[in-house]
Amino acid sequence: MSAKPEHYDVIRKPVITEKATMASEANTVVFEVAIDSNKATIRDAVESVFDVKVKAVNTTITKGKVKRFRGQQGRRKDVKKAYVTLEEGNTIDVTTGF
Repeated sequence: MSAKPEHYDVIRKPVITEKATMASEANTVVFEVAIDSNKATIRDAVESVFDVKVKAVNTTITKGKVKRFRGQQGRRKDVKKAYVTLEEGNTIDVTTGF
């Protein structure tokens, strides 16, 4: 399956945090995804871009915080994360992309 250009719009970037690293031990990879994407489009995008089989997709939406910048009050954007569990034998190295 070849990756279509719209698949690269769904997957924004990998999330590399302590929690994401702990999840990778359970064959799970965490991505920041487009806020309007759903689980089916995330599954299709990951399978075509990285050439792996996806077992499950779980999503969370983190609401943006209200912060102050130079005395002005602002708000960070909402972020959607996808926890993608891969089938046995499939791996994605987020540092290289394969």
